[in-house]
Amino acid sequence: MEKVLISGAKAVIRTNSGERAEALSNILWTYKPDTFLPHGTARDGNADKQPIWITPDEENPNCAEILVLTDGALAGDLSTWQRCIEIFDGRNESAVSEARLRWSFYKSTRYELTYWQQMEGGGWEKRR
Repeated sequence: MEKVLISGAKAVIRTNSGERAEALSNILWTYKPDTFLPHGTARDGNADKQPIWITPDEENPNCAEILVLTDGALAGDLSTWQRCIEIFDGRNESAVSEARLRWSFYKSTRYELTYWQQMEGGGWEKRR
């Protein structure tokens, strides 16, 4: 999310529930003591003024360019987004299996796909 904000873009993070949206909001408030990522949820309101909007709903109230899917949340029409990022737990076989199904669907619709895997020790590696 830091990179999204640095780029000048806005994002919608779509979760699978309102409770999860609030949990992610709390994480963004506390993940680094010296960093602030401006964001909001339905509880906060003013969606149109939030550079990062966290929601379980299929919406784009802040006119974001980037959609971030987490917790198995699904996207409807991806054509309205410049980029869609899907985040899942690679250690959870069920999450990996579901992600593979979505990958196959995205690939069949001819979206340009890139897969990044977090490595032991925290770095990221681009995979094919």
